[in-house]
Amino acid sequence: MTSTQPSSLLAALFEQIDDDQTLTVLETGPALQETVEFFSRYRCRLHVLNLFSELPIREEEGGPSLRDQFSGLLQFPEGTTFDICLFWDLFNFLDRDAILAFMAALRPHLRPGSLAHGFAVHNQNVPQDDRRYGISAADALSVRSRPGQLPGYAPHTQSKLKNLLYCFNFDRTVLLAGSRLEFLLRARA
Repeated sequence: MTSTQPSSLLAALFEQIDDDQTLTVLETGPALQETVEFFSRYRCRLHVLNLFSELPIREEEGGPSLRDQFSGLLQFPEGTTFDICLFWDLFNFLDRDAILAFMAALRPHLRPGSLAHGFAVHNQNVPQDDRRYGISAADALSVRSRPGQLPGYAPHTQSKLKNLLYCFNFDRTVLLAGSRLEFLLRARA
């Protein structure tokens, strides 16, 4: 069952989009039908990389490093830079080292001013959320229940994420019900 949740930050992703601009978007979750339909209104290249299906992403003894794992996952055509990244609540499922490795692999695909949207927690005691997100309108999210709990839940507060997401600055955050945060990020120069 799909429900809709208003978002005061989501619209900021689309404020500066020109009608003739080709938008390049990174979707880090399973692309919901609503998201695909929403971006079909734009001249858009939507790159879907469902990192939630890769969880838990950890460095195993004798296995590839986290940096190598993320470099292998983030295989995009040469010169690809993202205008928008949809992180959803991905960072609640990556430990410190995995987030740093993800940022290192993502950095070459960002340009100054690239925008990102996602969710975090206000405090680390917040239980795992069972929501999957998509975009139903410029100011509204579609929300579905996940089929089950995801492995690797280890949420980080905003103050910790500010250091871990070193490619970005926090533009705005909104405190939501259940001690969750919605955030808007802007890539650093």
